Amino acid sequence: MKKKYFSIGWGDSTIQMLPSKALFLPKTKELLICDVHLGKADYFQKNGIPLTNNSDEQNLLRIKNVVINNNPNKLIILGDLFHSKYSISELLKSKVEHLSESLNIKIELIVGNHDIGCKVKNIKFINYKRSSNFIFSHEPLGKFENNILNICGHYHPKIFLKNSKDKLSFKCFAMDKKNNTLYLPAFGDLTGGYPCKSSFKKWVIVSDTEIIEI
Repeated sequence: MKKKYFSIGWGDSTIQMLPSKALFLPKTKELLICDVHLGKADYFQKNGIPLTNNSDEQNLLRIKNVVINNNPNKLIILGDLFHSKYSISELLKSKVEHLSESLNIKIELIVGNHDIGCKVKNIKFINYKRSSNFIFSHEPLGKFENNILNICGHYHPKIFLKNSKDKLSFKCFAMDKKNNTLYLPAFGDLTGGYPCKSSFKKWVIVSDTEIIEI
């Protein structure tokens, strides 16, 4: 069944998975995204691979829209906001540094492997974060107590659906129930993905406005 978002419970908290590739926690009003990979097009262009130049602008616009639509108290990015320290132009740096002020929101970045060496103002850099009965990280941390859910990025979960003629891929949220780990889909337009394990529970993003539980 298609929905505008899917809610699941974890302890006394509710998790809302959004087709905008973001996750919202109503209890704490925290909004989570991951793997934006700003500067990726510039990085590839410098290495002789042509990619579109407007992906950063589109990703920043999508960040602004998802904040405006959900009105959180805080935006938490679960790693890889940037693609590389070598691909941050002064213009991109300025735009990122003004995000917090323009949206009137605190922004925290849990440092991902691609963020190492990246430096910008007005965003708090942290290694991981505990909030209520959740732990936020970039890469999965392994199982904690049974009541703790690790919410992370890095994996870029996708699911592939095919018939005799076509094969389509969709970004998705993926739950590893064995290890109490929920993976967020990559937020960035230019990010690839990896097929989920068959044992994972999945919520597939069909469009910008619809998500399906499978």
